[in-house]
Amino acid sequence: MTCILGIDPGLRVTGFGVIEKRGAMLCYIASGCVKSDARQSLPERIHTLFVGVGEVIETYAPAEAAVEKVFVNVNPQSTLLLGQARGAAIAALTAGGLPVAEYTALQIKQAVVGHGKAAKEQVQHMVTCLLSLSSVPQADAADALACAICHAHGGLGRMMLGADAGSGEPRGKTRAYRVRNGRLIG
Repeated sequence: MTCILGIDPGLRVTGFGVIEKRGAMLCYIASGCVKSDARQSLPERIHTLFVGVGEVIETYAPAEAAVEKVFVNVNPQSTLLLGQARGAAIAALTAGGLPVAEYTALQIKQAVVGHGKAAKEQVQHMVTCLLSLSSVPQADAADALACAICHAHGGLGRMMLGADAGSGEPRGKTRAYRVRNGRLIG
């Protein structure tokens, strides 16, 4: 059994989804959102996300984590803010001692729905079906669950960072994020 935490980063709302892989079976554990207050300063919002993801790790004790990669928006300011939120999530994951894998939205949609141009509603529907949920999860939580499912299915070639089975080398276009002796190493 492997407990996997999926993260869909966002400055306002960061979705999380926790699943357990039991052989070929995927079991839903939990999902939800960590929200920051738009009235807070940017550093306070980043801290809120960092602490919130840390609380999720403490509560569910996942063994691995998967995070959606940032895409470049038309608005560079939005992209920078999203990148900072993503950084807070990755920092919390690595501070929690988790190996972190990254997947693009295209990879996640392809792994969960079967094609990379799937609409949010299609992702929500497939997550609901794959995890046998009684109701459709909120969009951000569904995206995080989809990220965890993608990772559980080996992504598109097991893109776990820094932990390729057998060789210890990452596969694909990935970067390694690990913490050793309190320091981020790559």
